[in-house]
Amino acid sequence: MTPVADAEILFRTYHRRVFRYLYRTAGEVDTAHDLTQDVFLRVSRVAVPEASEGDQAAWLFQIARNILLDHWRRLGRRPRETTPEAHNLGGRPASQETSAAVNQALATLSDVDRDVFLLREVAGLGYEEIGSICNLTPDAVRNRIHRARLALRQLLEAPIAVRRIAPLGRNGMSHD
Repeated sequence: MTPVADAEILFRTYHRRVFRYLYRTAGEVDTAHDLTQDVFLRVSRVAVPEASEGDQAAWLFQIARNILLDHWRRLGRRPRETTPEAHNLGGRPASQETSAAVNQALATLSDVDRDVFLLREVAGLGYEEIGSICNLTPDAVRNRIHRARLALRQLLEAPIAVRRIAPLGRNGMSHD
């Protein structure tokens, strides 16, 4: 197969997962779309390695992660952390508030912990694949995911509890 044909197969198989990973990491839809396009443009220019599906997924997400890291280097910063003003989400639907709280909690994780967590939970990759992408052993990946889950649970406990306690009005908004 030609590189373009291989890239088309990978695109059909993985573009949604790559986009979700990049969106959760970048935090902006337009940026995630641009980065996803960059990933598959790069893939279309090279021969896809002959490998198992898992190894191909690891190869593809390694490219996605590298493009994301290059993006942050160009901007001179890491993923956007929310400001105190972002906590004042009154009037937003619960799903937006929850999404904002999750994004803020993810931004507090170290870069590697966030990547490992998102590669597992959003991209659906296995420990071996993630280890290959992040240069970690599968046990180190497992430990980092466990720590990230504990940290996220602790950070999200209060915002989620507040949503459960606040009664919802007819329009689905909480009464403050």
